Amino acid sequence: MVVLFFELLCFASCAFLIYVFVQLWREEKQSRAVMRPTSQAGRPQLRLVRSQRRPASLSESTSGWQGQRGISGAAVALLVIGLHPWAAHCQEKPTSAKASEERERVLLERIDRLERRLAELEARMVDKASINASSEPSITPRTSQAAHAATAAGSSPGSDQSPDNPANNAAASADWLKADATQKQVVGQVASARKLPFGFGIFRGVNSTTRQESQPLTAPSSPALAAPAQAQGEARPLPSTKPSNKASASEPFAFADFTWLNGNARTKKSAMDTKFFTPEFRADVDYIYDFNHPQDDTIGGSSEVFRSGEVQVTQLGVGGDFHYDNVRGRLMTQFGMYSQTTPRNDASPSRGQWNLDNAYRYLSEAYGGYHFNVLHGINVDAGIFLSYIGLASYYQFDNWTYQPSYVSSNTPWFFNGVRVQIFPTEHLKIEPWFINGWQSYGRFNNRPGLGMQVLWRPNGWLSILGNQYGLGQDTLATPGRTRLHTDDSIEVKYYDNEEKFFDKAAFSLTLDAGCETGGGVSCFGNRKGGPKQSFLGYMFYNRFWFHKDLFGLTLGGGKINNPGRYLVLLPPINGATAASGTPYFTQNPGDPYIAWDASATFDYMPSQYITFRWEFDHRAANVPYFSGRGGITPPGGNTGPPGSLVPGFTPDLRKIENRINLALLVKF
Repeated sequence: MVVLFFELLCFASCAFLIYVFVQLWREEKQSRAVMRPTSQAGRPQLRLVRSQRRPASLSESTSGWQGQRGISGAAVALLVIGLHPWAAHCQEKPTSAKASEERERVLLERIDRLERRLAELEARMVDKASINASSEPSITPRTSQAAHAATAAGSSPGSDQSPDNPANNAAASADWLKADATQKQVVGQVASARKLPFGFGIFRGVNSTTRQESQPLTAPSSPALAAPAQAQGEARPLPSTKPSNKASASEPFAFADFTWLNGNARTKKSAMDTKFFTPEFRADVDYIYDFNHPQDDTIGGSSEVFRSGEVQVTQLGVGGDFHYDNVRGRLMTQFGMYSQTTPRNDASPSRGQWNLDNAYRYLSEAYGGYHFNVLHGINVDAGIFLSYIGLASYYQFDNWTYQPSYVSSNTPWFFNGVRVQIFPTEHLKIEPWFINGWQSYGRFNNRPGLGMQVLWRPNGWLSILGNQYGLGQDTLATPGRTRLHTDDSIEVKYYDNEEKFFDKAAFSLTLDAGCETGGGVSCFGNRKGGPKQSFLGYMFYNRFWFHKDLFGLTLGGGKINNPGRYLVLLPPINGATAASGTPYFTQNPGDPYIAWDASATFDYMPSQYITFRWEFDHRAANVPYFSGRGGITPPGGNTGPPGSLVPGFTPDLRKIENRINLALLVKF
C-alpha cells in the first residue's frame, strides 16, 4: 500500500514537473506575440482590457506590467517535489512509463485546449481595448441624474472615426496611452481570473507579489459618473452632442459624494433617466399636531406648515430636466398647499395687471437656458429658479428638518430673472443674478434686484456657501427703500465610518445679516434716516446617520432679531396676505420682533427615494405671533377685504408654539 502511494506521488510529481516547463515555454512564446515596445516606457507593454464575454469590470489597481513572469507558490512547490529523489525513483520503474506518458499526453492536451481558449479571450480583449480607446466619448459636465444617459449615449452621431481623419491620427498616441493605462488595471485581473485545474493559478505578465488577485472587480469611473452633487442653487452643466478632440474638463463637484449636505437631495441616481429628459417626481404629505389646538386648524408664521390636525398635500411636483445639444431647461410643478401659500407671501402681483400670482401659482421652477463648454462649464438660465438664501431647499425631502429655523423659513425660496452659473474649477461655482426682486414674480417698485452666490467645496467633507443680495427696492409702494442682505453657511462632515452602526455625522451653521435703508428707515437707527430696520439671525443643526444611512437624527435650532418685521411672515389673520397687511399684526418701521426655535427630527429612509419623518418643534417669539386655541379666523369665516378689521373679533395669538410634524416625503 505504501509502495502504491509513493508510485502515485512520483507520477504526480513528474507530470507537474513536465507541466511547469511546458507552461513556461508556452508563456514565453505567447508573451512575445502580444507584447509591443513603446517609446515612452522603453519596455514591453501588454494591451489588455475586459472582453465582451466577461461582464465583470476592472479594478483601479495601481500595479501594472512589471516586465517579468511569476509562478504561483503551488507551482514552485511542485517544481521542488519534481526535483526530489522520488522523481528519480519514478524514472527507474519502466513498467509504469507507458501509463505515465499516456496520462501526461491527456493532461497536456487539456492544457493546450485551455491555453487556446485563453488566447482567444485575450485577442477579444485586445480588440475591445482598441475600440474603447478610439471611441471613448468626451463627457462635459451636466446634471448628475442625466450623466449616466450621456455616458450610455457613446460617441456623438455623425462624428468621424475614420483613420483618415487628421484629428484621430493626431490623437492616436493619446489613445495608446489610455489603452496602456487600462492595461495596467487589467493585467492583474486577467491573471487572477485564469485559474487552471486543481486551483493552481499561473499569473501572466504581472509580478507575483502584487495583491491584484484579492481586489474586487470594480469599474474605473469617469468624472460624469461620480456621486451626484446637486449643489445649493446649482444646475449642473449639460453634455455637448458635438464631437470634440479636446479632453473635457472634469465635472464640477463630481469628485465626491455630497448627498449628505443639508439642502441637497440624497438620491444618487434617477430612476428614469434618458438621453433627452430626466424626469422628476416629488410628493410631500404631512400631518401636524399643534399643542395649541387652534379651532380653525390654521397655523401661521411658517412657510412649510399650514394646517393642524389634518393630512395635507404640501407639495406635489411633476417635471424634470430637458437637455439636448447644450440646450437645457427645467420644469417643476407645485400642486397642493404650496400653490396657495407661496404666492400669498409675494406682494408684487398687486402692482399692475395680469394677476402674476395666478399666472405662476402652479410652477415652482420653470426656466430654459444654454450650456457653454468653457472652463468647467457656464450655464445661462432665464425664468423661475430656486433660491438657496437660508441654505435649506424649498423641497423638504432635501433638508435635514421639516421646519427649518427662521433664517431659512423667512428668506426667499425662488427668484424670477436671469442667472449665470460659472464653474472656474471643479470645486468652485460663481453665480450672479439679475432678478425682479426678493422672492417676487414682479418688481415692487421701479428697480430690479442684483445678487450673487459663491459655492466652494475644496474636498468631500466641507462646503462653504455665500449668498449676497442688494440694490432691490422690495417694499411695496415705497420707492427709495433699498434692501441689503448677506447669507453665509458652512457645512462640515466630521465623521464618516460606514462600517459602524453610527456611521456618519455632520453639522451646518448659517449666519444672516441685512438691513433696509432709505424711505424712512435706516440700517443702524437713531439717525435722520429713521428707525432701525435690520435683520440678524443664525441657525445651527447637527445631523447623525445610523446603520448605513437607514436612520437619521437631527438636532438644532436658531434665532432672529428683525426690527421693522420686514422679513417676518405675516399671519393669515382674516385672509391677510403680504400685499394686504393687517392691523392685527403690524409691520411698521421700528416694530420689534425677536424669535427663536429648537427641533428634533428622526428619519427612517428604507430607500433613497423615500423618507418617513417625525419631528418635534418648539417655537417662541417676544410678541404674540402663533395661532392659539381661538384661531385667527373670524367666527363667520373671512369677512371683508383680506386682513381687515372685523368688529368684535380678536385673533388668538400666542408667544409659544409646540407641535409634532409627521411627513412622508418622496422624490425620484
